[in-house]
Order: sequence, then structure tokens, then C-alpha cells
Amino acid sequence: MNMRATTLGGIAEDAPTMSEAQRNWRIAAIALLSTRFIQGFIYWGGGSRRFIYAPSKLDPSAPSWMANKFQTAMPGALFGTDHLISFMLTHFYLLYAGVILFSAAELIVGAMLMTGLLTRVAALCSMAFSVLLMAMFGWQGATCIDEWTMAACNLAMGASLLLAGSGAYSLDNVLLHRNPALAGKQWFRWMSGSLPLPQTDSGFRKLALAVLAFVVIFNVGTYNYYRGSVLTSFHGGPVSPTKHHLTLSQAELLPDGSVRFHVYLDAGTPEAPVHVVAAELLNNDKHPVADWDAAVLSKLPKTDFANDYAYNRFEPGPFGIRAKMGAAATVTLPVPASGTIAGARYIQLTDVDGRTFSATLGSNP
Repeated sequence: MNMRATTLGGIAEDAPTMSEAQRNWRIAAIALLSTRFIQGFIYWGGGSRRFIYAPSKLDPSAPSWMANKFQTAMPGALFGTDHLISFMLTHFYLLYAGVILFSAAELIVGAMLMTGLLTRVAALCSMAFSVLLMAMFGWQGATCIDEWTMAACNLAMGASLLLAGSGAYSLDNVLLHRNPALAGKQWFRWMSGSLPLPQTDSGFRKLALAVLAFVVIFNVGTYNYYRGSVLTSFHGGPVSPTKHHLTLSQAELLPDGSVRFHVYLDAGTPEAPVHVVAAELLNNDKHPVADWDAAVLSKLPKTDFANDYAYNRFEPGPFGIRAKMGAAATVTLPVPASGTIAGARYIQLTDVDGRTFSATLGSNP
């Protein structure tokens, strides 16, 4: 390549001497300037909000602490990231370090993309962020899969920048202008964006098609999993982002007549908590034999809630039992004041929308 044509001032002057391939590549890189800047701004904005404009997101004592956001994502997270989130939520120092490092990485990668510094490295990192965010939060969105849409677009944008680079208007190009010998360095060609990738036309085509295949398969595949509308009809997803769902397990009658069970809020919107307004014991015929109404549930002591996580929790609320998305706890209900535990076979909870959730009772003699 004509090295003078890689400098800002020499582009127009040297354009007549550039080959058609060089000129087309340069035009493509310049055409992606807005994409590069906005892709960078998106990630820079995520990091800067936490470090500069809304530092409460990094304050474990604040309601907006990022751990709460992670916990809301846990029920629908893919590829085992739900187990990773659960592990981090129970190991504070690992969680805090992870939040800080991810926020710093977003800030740095965003700044690198906006300025065009090691553009292809930054673009690859942004693709990794998009995959991670899509796997963790992609299922959420009350009216559409909002988190998936943003991450899917960012994945495609990052892929384009990885292949096309940053062109003339970048710090990569400034480095090349100051040290033209970098043009002969393989690592610089692969990591920066001021020059085309060091590949033949055939090799570049194969790489571009491989990147396209990954982006299409991952984006379309996750969309089909979350909502269908590709290989199947539209559906609400394996985990509903709109309707709260409670999974009850390990339910048992205790010797003193109280009832203990584990409950997990594993579906629904993080924008509003679930309200459990009634609990009942049912016999084999699913008829109630004892109950706890909203007034009783709202007065339960907090010691009756052994929460799995320190962030989103089950707790007594003004209308019964309240919990935010992703909360999980072992709950103990006192001996029912009305009815009898004799013949009780199931424990059933009813939320404010009238939905019921139940589990079979064991015994703990």
C-alpha cells in the first residue's frame, strides 16, 4: 500500500495513485466512522455512568447496586451464566471485583473505539461483551426483548469494525504515520485498524463469511430460543419476562405444626416485585384445610425468611410477602391460626394477580 495514503493529510492528495482495492477499503472504513464512534460511546457510557455519573451503582449499600441487576437476570441466563451469577452473588469480593473490572473494561474499550486505538482488539472485546450480555440479559423485556435487541446490534457492529478497521481517522493511523515500519508488523495489522488485514482476497472473504455465520447463527438462534418467530411460532420464552412465577420445593411440615419451604422467583419483570397475598394448606383433593391471609403474611418476622442472596430478597411487605426478581429463600410459616394441618398434602401460594403455585409437603418428624 502507498504509505502516504494512510495519513490524514495525504488521502485526498494521493487518491489518484491508490489502487481500486485500496480506495474501496479506505471508503468502507470512513463510512463506518459513525458506527465506530457510537459503538464506543455505548460501552464508554456504560462504564462512565458507574464510575462518574451514577457511582451509586458501584455502592453495595445503595438500592441501585449492580448486584441487584445481575440477580434479576439469573433466572433466564443462558450457557451456565446463571450458575456463575449465583456463585458470584454468594461471594462478595469476587462479585465486587467482577463488577469493577467489567465496568472498567467497558470504559476502556469504549474509549478505544471512539478514538480508533487498537481498533480491532477493541471491536473483538465489544463482541465478547455483546455475547455475554445477550446470554445474561437477553431474555428480558416486557414488550419486546429489549436487552437482546441492543446486544444483537452491538455484536453486528463489532463484527463490522473487526473486519473493516478504523481507516484514516483514528489513533491507529497516527501511530502508523509516526512509525511507518508498523505497516510491516503482522501484530499491528491484526490489532489496529489503519490498514487492511494481512490476508489475500480469498482469505479475507473466508474470514468475513465465518464472522457473518457466527453473528447470524448466534443472533437468530438466541432470538428463536427467546421468542420463536423463526423456526417456530411466537412464544413468550422459556422464562417469561412479564408474568411472575414462583417455584416451590423442599416443602415440609415441621414437628411443631409450622411449615417450611424453599421458594424462587424465577420469572417475571424486574420492574415490579411479586406480592404473595395468601398461603394455604391443601388436602389430597386440593381443598384448603388451613390458610394464612395477607394480614398474617405481612406481619411475619424477617427471621422467618432465610434468603439465599443478600440483594433481591423475600420479605414481609404491606400486602403479604414481597420479593424482587431472582429472589430465593427458605420461608417458615407459623402454625396456622385457622384450620388444621391434619390431612395437609400441599402448600400453595397465591399472588396478587390470582396465580397459584404449589409443592407437595414432606414431613420432618
